Amino acid sequence: MSRPLARKFRQASGGLAILALLAGCSAHTTISSPSETARINLKDVSRDQSTVQETLPTTSFGNYEFEVVDDNKMPMYGILPLKFNGGYLALDILFFAPAAFFNLREVHPYYEIDHDEGVVRYRDEKGGEWTTYTPTVEEAERARKYFAAHRDDVISQSSTQQ
Repeated sequence: MSRPLARKFRQASGGLAILALLAGCSAHTTISSPSETARINLKDVSRDQSTVQETLPTTSFGNYEFEVVDDNKMPMYGILPLKFNGGYLALDILFFAPAAFFNLREVHPYYEIDHDEGVVRYRDEKGGEWTTYTPTVEEAERARKYFAAHRDDVISQSSTQQ
């Protein structure tokens, strides 16, 4: 193979590797509640449903705050526990180190937010064992503030449009 052709091949394969890394920077998740009357909202994703199916971007530093509102109960707030992506880290180091700032953590495929017990259960396989997580007071307060500010933004936008 001639040198110019080999150089073009290396450039093209490097570009394809970067595109493949960037394309794989999201994960699909299903978030549900055992209560059919619960309404689940996520940061930047308001669904107001008892089951949410969503593809969410990977992140290294961000979080996904949630809010669960269920009839006459106090709302439940917290942050979804995320899983570390060691495979992405290895690929980032080998091919494109700056990507590590964007894709080291992702959502688990399955969550169940139990408002009555105040816990988040998550698992990586449909029939697998649940891992139970209780959001900390600080996480709940952070999520509460996020949703309160978001509601204030929506209210102020609708009042300026009238």
